[in-house]
Amino acid sequence: MRPRLSAAALVLSLLGLGASIASAIDYAAPTFCSESGCATVRASAWAHPLGIPMPVFGLAFFAAMIALAFVDRQRLRKVLAVGGAVWALALIGIQAFAIGAWCKLCMINDPIAILLALVVLGGAGVVRFRTLLLAAPLAAVVPIGFAILTEEPPAPVVARAASGTPEVIAREQRAGAATVVDFIDFECPFCRALAPKLDAAIQTAGVQIHLVRKMVPLSMHPHALDAALAWCCADAQGKGDAMAQALFAAPVDDLTPDGCEALAVSVGCDRDRYREALADPALRSRIERDHADFKAAGLRSLPTIYIGDHAVSGSEHGTDELVAAITSAVRY
Repeated sequence: MRPRLSAAALVLSLLGLGASIASAIDYAAPTFCSESGCATVRASAWAHPLGIPMPVFGLAFFAAMIALAFVDRQRLRKVLAVGGAVWALALIGIQAFAIGAWCKLCMINDPIAILLALVVLGGAGVVRFRTLLLAAPLAAVVPIGFAILTEEPPAPVVARAASGTPEVIAREQRAGAATVVDFIDFECPFCRALAPKLDAAIQTAGVQIHLVRKMVPLSMHPHALDAALAWCCADAQGKGDAMAQALFAAPVDDLTPDGCEALAVSVGCDRDRYREALADPALRSRIERDHADFKAAGLRSLPTIYIGDHAVSGSEHGTDELVAAITSAVRY
């Protein structure tokens, strides 16, 4: 057996294990979308095969490859390595052709698995246990590096009203009502998860509501802009509430220009007026202003809802929590 290849196989396995750990941490925390391919992949139907988070498979694979580096089971090791490489190629294909987005951590893990298979097939053999002690710190390289590279930049300077609320939120407040400013991407899976709970809370709260929707279609969602434009056209005909519910309820693949038009007609919009509004260049300017308000409020992720002067971010909030926030936000 070739000692250099054996050491290389161990190093690759440790790096892959580290990337899997970082990915597992990333899966465990977020309930929001940002301008990140990781968020899109994580929120896709492919992220939890058999109900198991995808990083678990990477953890198991690389841990097994590390263990097999110390025992003379070369046939099993080669079979597992080839299987891991085939799985990695499949995942790359899924991201390219099914999801249409790339997860940075996956693009570390998957090439490592492919390269590991080549090294094992090239003659990597058993290594000494002391080699693991020397190489083990490599498992921390990827998680630490990923944490450094993805560290949030300093918070932007935000114009604030005398109350301390971001100015773009303060100007929407209305006396006698609970003001809800909802920043929306109709394709964002977390916005889609929170929307029915917010609707239920608004219906349950029993107070006057001033609801403001602002369109923030993220570029990583291919149908988000079409849906945002469609909502603006429907809102111009007084069908904003019904259209928002229809867009959130529709399958994401139906949020095409034709699909959005069909939804608009289904909620009572006049087709000719809808098309006329859609062709107006000012429509995109409205969405640009909404996106500018999102940035001006110092926000970076969706869903984010301001209820009064209180920001609610993420999709994990329950209806009761939202009702309480709404009832306490009424301004007299």
